[in-house]
This record gives sequence, C-alpha cells and structure tokens, in this order.
Amino acid sequence: MTPKVAIIGAGFGGLCMAIRLEKAGIGSYTVFEKAGALGGTWRDNSYPGAGCDIPSHLYSYSFEKYASWTRRYPEQPEILAYLEHCADKYDVRRKIRFNAEVTDAAFDGSRWQVTAGGESEAFDVVVMSVGQLNRPRLPEIPGMDDFEGAAFHSARWDHGHDLTGRRVAVIGSGSSAAQLIPRVAERAERLTVFQRTPNWVIPKPDAEFGTAARLAFRFVPGLQRAYREWIFRYAEAALYPALAGGWSRDLLRKRALGHLRDQVPDPELRAKLTPDHPPGCKRVIIDSAFYPALCRAGVDVVTDPISRITPKGVETATTAYEADTIVYATGFRATEFLAPIRVTGRAGRDLAEQWAGGPEAYLGISVPHFPNLFLLYGPHTNLGHNSIVFMLECQVAHVMACLPHLSGGRRLEVRPEAMAAWRAQLDAAMARMVWSDGCRSWYKNAEGRVTNNWPGPAPLYRRLTARPPRPAYRQV
Repeated sequence: MTPKVAIIGAGFGGLCMAIRLEKAGIGSYTVFEKAGALGGTWRDNSYPGAGCDIPSHLYSYSFEKYASWTRRYPEQPEILAYLEHCADKYDVRRKIRFNAEVTDAAFDGSRWQVTAGGESEAFDVVVMSVGQLNRPRLPEIPGMDDFEGAAFHSARWDHGHDLTGRRVAVIGSGSSAAQLIPRVAERAERLTVFQRTPNWVIPKPDAEFGTAARLAFRFVPGLQRAYREWIFRYAEAALYPALAGGWSRDLLRKRALGHLRDQVPDPELRAKLTPDHPPGCKRVIIDSAFYPALCRAGVDVVTDPISRITPKGVETATTAYEADTIVYATGFRATEFLAPIRVTGRAGRDLAEQWAGGPEAYLGISVPHFPNLFLLYGPHTNLGHNSIVFMLECQVAHVMACLPHLSGGRRLEVRPEAMAAWRAQLDAAMARMVWSDGCRSWYKNAEGRVTNNWPGPAPLYRRLTARPPRPAYRQV
C-alpha cells in the first residue's frame, strides 16, 4: 500500500516534493500551507528590491525549463511567478490546504498525527519543508512599542505605507537591507541606516536578457541546461574555495575591497563599511546599488549602538535621530528549525529537547527516534556559494528513494550510530570553513555553533544523498 504523505510548507521544497510525488504517480499526499498562498519566503519577502543573488537559471528546478526569466538575477515577482507556474503545470495546487498552519506532529507508535487548525489527521510519512528564513527576528530594543510612526519588518512590508518624503530609519545592513535601501533612498526625504556590523559586498553582474537571448533559451536545444551547468560549476570552482580557505579566498577579499574603493569615495564612510572579519564568515552581499545608495545626499550610516526607540525616532548614546518610519531589516530566526511546530517522536520524545544542544539531522534530512520523518532544508544544508534549490532536489530524491521501504505501514528510522558518524564528519569539515571564525552570523545558534550551512561542495552532497537508505537506516 502506498504511504500517505504530509508535506508541511508550500515553498520551493514543499512544491518540489509534491511534484516528484505526482510524477511518480503517488497521489496520496497533502500539502499544508499556513498562509493563503504558496511561495514561502518569496511570498513573504515582497519589499522593494527583493530578489535573489543566485542566477535565475540555477535558482530553479532542474526538471523545469523556464524561458520567461527576464534578467540574469531574478527579482521576487518573477520567482513567485515561477513557483505559481510550476504548481499549475504539475497540477499540485489542488493538493494544497491553504490557511492550514500545522501546530503539532506526533508519532503515535504506528503513524503520524498531524494537527492543523485544531484538527488532526493520520499520515504514514511527514516531510517538513518550513524553510530556514520564514520567521522574522525583531531586535530587543527598549521603547519599540512607544514609537508613534509606522514600523515593520522587511519580510512583513507595509505596501500601504508610502515612503515618499518621509524620514526613514532602517535597522540592519545585511542582504535584505542592501536590496531595499537603494529603493527607499530614492523616495525618502531622509534615510538613516543603523549598522551593527559591516558586510563584505561584491558587485552583482546583473543584466536583462534581450529578445535574442530569451528566444535562444527557449528554442536552442540544450542551451538553457548548458548555461545552468556553467553557473553551477563556476560557483563550485571559484566561490566554494573562498569559503574553505582555498585559492580564491584572497581574490574574494581583493574584489570586495576594490568594489568598496570604487563605489565609496568618502574615506570616512568607507572606513565605516570596511569589515573586520574574513569574507564569507557572514553572508557576502552581492549587489551593485547598495554602496551608491549609501553615498547619496540625505543618507546617513550610523555605527553607534542603538540605545532605545523613542516615540519620535531612534537614539544612540549621543544622538537622537528623528524618523516617522522604522524598517527592521534584522533577519530571521534561522537556527530555530521547525519552530513553532511541536514534533514528538517515538516514546514521546520531544524534538526540541533532543535538539537542545543544537539541531542536527543525518544528511540534514533524518533524525534518530523520529521514524518516517524527513526534513527539507534542514540543519547543515544551507549554501553560501550555490543554489539551495539544488540541495532541495537532492533531499527530495533521497526521500523518494526511502518511500519504497515505507509501503504497507513499514517505518524507517536513521540509526543513532549513523547520526554519530555524520556528526563527526560534519565537525571535521566545518573546522576548515570560514564560518567557524569568530564573527557573528545567522549561520550560528546562540552557543556559537554553525547549525545551518553545508561545509562541503554541492556535488558531494548529491553523491551522499544518492546512497541507498540502508545501512544508515533501520526498520522500527
């Protein structure tokens, strides 16, 4: 009997899982989506300038050739349109339950009881695809509730609030801030950017695809696949070594410093924007409009720590900055995997308690004592140099390879010894990566342990996830 599958989340991972099931002729699945529309992070992050720093032809499914990309690096509306296109083409939208937020997933000894909207339903298999960048992180600053103007997180953008002629404070200077600041600076009367730590920035070689290029991608056999493969191999050959202490590490630093020097002529501002950590320790920003926006008249970069939010703006120890709008570009609760869903495994084991020392999963996918539970974009699967969509496809392929072992009510669980061996391999590989440096980043949990990133080349992950389930797994 084909197992009944619950997929939690309708972003890139959840849709990929649903499409693969459809293509395999398995219709016994349900996608639970907490929102009223699909798209995950690309539904939520609709701030001005939102986009991806991975080229469009790589930031897409390998099985879905798409000739509608208009530029090399896609912006949010095009990415969301691509996901809508895939959901409709492969007819998986009909299997999505919208506005159905899962609160609990509990293994009862034979099946998983999935609870959404106060109602529970039994499933043989649960595939968690809730992402890492879906729960906004707001800073803890005194006085935030006292502010009299408009305030919102970048992932909860208030499109009804016109920034034209306003005094805007942006708190944060990471990837989201770098994308939205140029658009905000064009409209605001005054923009104050509060930066805690500068980030390394390299230019973004973006460009529109002309008519000839788009026609070629559509009609020339193999061109789109060859272009995608070239981007992938370049990322592995040039970008990955920069994160692993390889040949391109110094080249990345020189390129970033040259970009800073070329775009920021003011030495005082340039000093504020020069990082003191190795390139790649925090996520490198790929953007060509960020620095010019910070150099505009009416834009200030403040590096003094924020003391409090007042009814009229933001204060540091020495200066009060008036603002009528505050944008919190402060990232996400990225290390709190699966939260706030309560997940209970065999013998009442609580996953949050098992992960008290930091989340971990075999291949980033499976957890001991939690049979027939699989994670997409789980611990140690994020990439700092290549496309997460590639990783998701590897994970979905691994889950599909496990499904034949789960028919007829059978249960598969990763062995604790396989998890221990995996942990040791990760620790050894992580020691050479630049993320293990002392800088603070969203890759690390509160204890300073890197919990999000994959420390190896992407092709290695593909080979590892392609292995058969046994002997790492056992029937329980």
